[in-house]
Amino acid sequence: MIGASTLPLAATPAFTTGAPQLRGTGDLGIVIERATGSVLIVDTTKHERIARVEGFGDISHASAVFSRDERFAYVFGRDGGLTKLDILTAEVVARKVQSGNAIGGAISDDGTLVAVSNYEPGGVKVFDAETLELVADMETGSKTIGLVDVPGRRFVFSTWEAGETWIADFSKGPAPVVTKIEEIGANPYDALVTADGRHYIAGLFGEDGLAHVDLWENPLKARKILAGYGRGEAPLPVYKMPHLEGWAKASETFYLPAIGRHGVLIVDDRSFEEVGRIPLLGQPVFAMSRPDGRQVFVNFAPPDNRFVQVIDTPSRKVVATLEPGPGVLHMEFAPRGHEVWMSVRDENELQVWDTAKLEKISSLPAEKPSGIFFTVRAHKTGL
Repeated sequence: MIGASTLPLAATPAFTTGAPQLRGTGDLGIVIERATGSVLIVDTTKHERIARVEGFGDISHASAVFSRDERFAYVFGRDGGLTKLDILTAEVVARKVQSGNAIGGAISDDGTLVAVSNYEPGGVKVFDAETLELVADMETGSKTIGLVDVPGRRFVFSTWEAGETWIADFSKGPAPVVTKIEEIGANPYDALVTADGRHYIAGLFGEDGLAHVDLWENPLKARKILAGYGRGEAPLPVYKMPHLEGWAKASETFYLPAIGRHGVLIVDDRSFEEVGRIPLLGQPVFAMSRPDGRQVFVNFAPPDNRFVQVIDTPSRKVVATLEPGPGVLHMEFAPRGHEVWMSVRDENELQVWDTAKLEKISSLPAEKPSGIFFTVRAHKTGL
């Protein structure tokens, strides 16, 4: 087992000159440069790169959350690294390698705790957001996935081998009160929580369906939803697992990518029953809703990952097929949705698209970009 260790801080960032600029953080964001272990800090209003910061380790599969004041980003790396980045000074202020293989993390609703989900050796570790000192080490005997924050200083996650969902409540102090829900389904691989923190939904790799937990129920229990949604169809090879973080919520429906299918499912947000399907050109990875819910943007697994399709939610039809270039890995909307940023890995480029005109309006160079994370996430449950 690899323990938490403090690593040297990063070198002086590129692009910045002189003292840090006096500015707000509401239009800032970060972009993961997966091949070089570096992170870009970007200005989403001016479409500019502010700085490149190095020293993040293996971030070939990385995610990030933000402090409540939007100043600090916490980056979770594949190598188990937890890195705290000051996006105003463009400096790494703390870094720990807390496991051998991590898969993501979350920050508590009060901003005081940062949790990390681990594949190796499994379990979830929770750290003080200010110092990155260890607060709790929850051993599960299993890989953990689908870690999210929910109201009440709680974290929810699932276990791959055991097929369980755990709710860890830190409201009474550093020793969590843990509730386990057993037998949620075979091999949960990812999960999400709805924006109100009520519904936790885990995708099941080992079953044709999903597990749903209503976190407002007492007692808590899991039930299957969308069971057998692929019934009657020949299974296809899965080239990349879809991410449930990208479930799109529009009006009273969800749009979710179907595993190994060329399409998205439309699901009622109360009954969680399927109410429609939309065929697509390939296997979706992210289905992401514009903040107002009017559009859903979908990117794809290989060999179709040069395309993005746009769904008009009132008509439930694909209205545009965009071709940003090979290796579209991630998308992120401006806070009110007038623009969407896309990482185009194989072109070493970030692209900014106008969501009304569906036209590319700007591009920025980046080294094998992947995840894009804007500071607006600091104020959203589950992100």
